[in-house]
Amino acid sequence: MTGLGSDGIKDSNSGLAERPWSTQGRGRFPRHFCIQRRTVAELSVFIDESGDFGPYEPHAPYYIITLLFHDQGVDISEQIGHLRRHLAEQGFAENHAIHSAPLIRREKDYSGMDLTARRKLFRSLFNFIRLCEISQKSFVFKKSEFPDHDKMVSRISREVSIFLRDNLPFLQSFDRIIVYYDNGQKEITNLVNTLFNAFFEADVRKVFPSDYSLFQAADMFCTLALLETKLENEGLSNSETEFFLNARNLRKNYLKPTAAKRIFN
Repeated sequence: MTGLGSDGIKDSNSGLAERPWSTQGRGRFPRHFCIQRRTVAELSVFIDESGDFGPYEPHAPYYIITLLFHDQGVDISEQIGHLRRHLAEQGFAENHAIHSAPLIRREKDYSGMDLTARRKLFRSLFNFIRLCEISQKSFVFKKSEFPDHDKMVSRISREVSIFLRDNLPFLQSFDRIIVYYDNGQKEITNLVNTLFNAFFEADVRKVFPSDYSLFQAADMFCTLALLETKLENEGLSNSETEFFLNARNLRKNYLKPTAAKRIFN
């Protein structure tokens, strides 16, 4: 019998076959999503966000939401094992949830860590997302463009809806879609339940970041999207510049290597 691993990963290797992928509209998923298929094909979607729905403030001008996709037919248990061993080696519990932004800024759990240790921990999660066969789509919104809360929620809903509709042939090729979100913000909770069930009758589940390494991966993609946006606009903060050394290093060693994970549409 096929079992479920700690990240909801099925641990058998049976029932693999070809799968088509979406080329409708502008959407296109990376090729690794098209290679394997099980008797029951299952797609996991992990959702995380950066920012809040409060009024625009100069120190927090963006709202970002990331959707991370993992075909359960692709086993990533080896990568999860490597990540957990790295956590243990660095003095953390194996189920510690890495939060990328506080790690960069030396906040919360990472306030007592020096720069070298924080970079090492960041790199552990970064290598995990680089080596896993996953894909992601990040939506970036400038809060200054919206006169009120409702307008921003409406725009987010519209853009996510367009993305899902553009990729329907691929997404509907799965027998089951499970959406994982921590219910961090009620606006996103409502959006997730409304949109995913309108298109797919998805199984939407509340999770804790420590339960799933892929949820932490979604958090890192959110952070990378924010950093890329800041590079294109106001530039990095002092703590971000210290962490990544300079903009060139960030682009070369972090943004460019993960570009293949991005779903362009």
